[in-house]
Amino acid sequence: MGKICVIMQPTYLPWAGYFNLIINSDIFVFLDDVQFEKQSWQNRNKILINSKENWLTVPVNRKGLNSYINEINVDDTQKWRKKHVTSISQGYSRHPYFQHLEKVLNIIQDKSLIKLIDINVNIIISFCNLLKIKKEFVKSSELGCSGTRSEKLLKIIEELGCSDYLSPLGSKDYIQEDRIFEKSNINVSYQDYEIKSYNQRKSESFISHLSIIDVIANLDLAETNIYINN
Repeated sequence: MGKICVIMQPTYLPWAGYFNLIINSDIFVFLDDVQFEKQSWQNRNKILINSKENWLTVPVNRKGLNSYINEINVDDTQKWRKKHVTSISQGYSRHPYFQHLEKVLNIIQDKSLIKLIDINVNIIISFCNLLKIKKEFVKSSELGCSGTRSEKLLKIIEELGCSDYLSPLGSKDYIQEDRIFEKSNINVSYQDYEIKSYNQRKSESFISHLSIIDVIANLDLAETNIYINN
């Protein structure tokens, strides 16, 4: 049976749909040798504080406008680490499953992690370990595959010997526009993840698309697994 490949940029404190992609992959590739985008999910995400959405943004230093994700260092001249830990604690310390966030808070506070890619990947894998999600993880920069958009994706998939590619729905338009996969033997499918509400402590109405932190703090680990498997 063929293997399913998923390729995603490493994002900061990702939402549940990101982990749904991981669960449905055999090999998950962190796309780290592409251009860093300012004001993107690569270095920020949202949590709830007092029932209101709150952005957590990692300040970064760039060598140039065309810097790759794996070249980006965090800016520790700003006290962002303490701020993020304080914000997460303020938002979730009284939630029933706050204790499950301890390892991630330790990663955020670890000043030996100076590259954004290392912080993001460590957090994502830590969440996977917590949820007992066991997959093969690879960084695209380790494969040396060149090309733009769909061409690069196809080369990565072929290099890993996968037969299927599961793509986030947001990439569908450019994949179909490029028509690169039509000339290959790779089967392409698109994520179909249904967002369902869950009980958010002290929140009057459900707010979606928050960091996985919000799901884990409100649900137990078994329920979180069910939620991201949806």
